[in-house]
Formats: sequence, C-alpha cells, structure tokens
Amino acid sequence: MAIQLLFPTRVYQGSMRGRAAATLNARLLRECRQLRAEDAAGRRWSRLNYPGGYTSYASAHRMHQLSPTFAQLARGLDRHVARFARALSFDLRGRALAMTDCWVNIMGAGAAHSLHLHPLSTISGTYYVRVPRGAPGIKFEDPRLERFMAAPPRRTQAPRGDRAWVTLRAAAGQLVLFESWLRHEVAAQPLAAERVSVSFNYSWF
Repeated sequence: MAIQLLFPTRVYQGSMRGRAAATLNARLLRECRQLRAEDAAGRRWSRLNYPGGYTSYASAHRMHQLSPTFAQLARGLDRHVARFARALSFDLRGRALAMTDCWVNIMGAGAAHSLHLHPLSTISGTYYVRVPRGAPGIKFEDPRLERFMAAPPRRTQAPRGDRAWVTLRAAAGQLVLFESWLRHEVAAQPLAAERVSVSFNYSWF
C-alpha cells in the first residue's frame, strides 16, 4: 500500500545575504520611514483601515518604479521568484513573470493584517526590513479548510504539513513567497518597536 502526496501547497523562504544586503536594508528602512512622513494620503487611509500602523498599499504601491532602492530590492527578489516558479513547474515560455506591485508596511503596537489573499496576481510575498524580537510572523491557512466537513481535529503535535494553520517566523533580511491565492494574515503587533516590511506581487499576464 502506498500513500501519495497530491496537490501540495508550497511556500518559499529565502534571504538577502552579505554586506550589500545589510546596506540595502538600512536604505530601505530609511526610505520606508521617509515615505510615511511624506505620504499624507497613505496616512489618512491607514488611520481608517490599518489602525496602529502605516501602509502605502492604497497610495504608493509601485515603489519599485519610484525608488532606485526599491528597484534594487526587486532585482534581488526576481532571482528568488524565478527559483520558486521553477519549483512550481510553471510554464512561462514566451511570458514574463514580473513585479507589478510593491508597497510598504509599518506595524506599530496593535497593528494587524487580517486574513486575505492577493487577487489577480500569480506570486506574492513579503521582504522583512526590520523585525523586533517577539514581533509576529506570517500565518497561512490550509486552502482546503472549508472542505474538511467531518474531519476530526489534528493532534497538537501534528507535522507542520498536516496543520490547518502554520505561522512562519519573520526576521530582517528574510523573504517569503507564496502563490497569491493562499490566504494569510499577521497577528496584532504586541510591541512598541516597529515591524517594517515590503510586500509585493508578481504576475505573468
């Protein structure tokens, strides 16, 4: 008798390494904070929709086209996205898988990202610029959850691949990639120190 693994959900984790990555992170942190200071529309939107934090999602969501620093980040991310696309067996012959959106998230005390997905995109992800010790990671939901019906609960110590929810730790300089249909969230930030990240989407159409 054999048990086969079918329809797996893949999530990619990687990192930017070396002295150049540390320099890039310092520049990104400075520009993220500068953007918040200058982006009045984004601050207004965040007060209504992102309490305790700031995001440029609704005001400046193509930072890779506006800033050389973010463009440098995008070039580094391109290599990771290409590896992930190969692991997913995507047939991209004659098509370009390119970054379409790139925005800033600064989570202050109490800020949270509620459960969501990224419609009309192919691969999405987050790059962590600054993560204070104890700040929340990214939590993924099993996409089959609504179809479980009469399934019993999983054991407390079930392997990570068998759990309904999995949280991946966040750390500065690291990135996480996932297919855009995969729902995810970030729990409320319990710290006064700010958690800073850059989120992005890639698409092939």
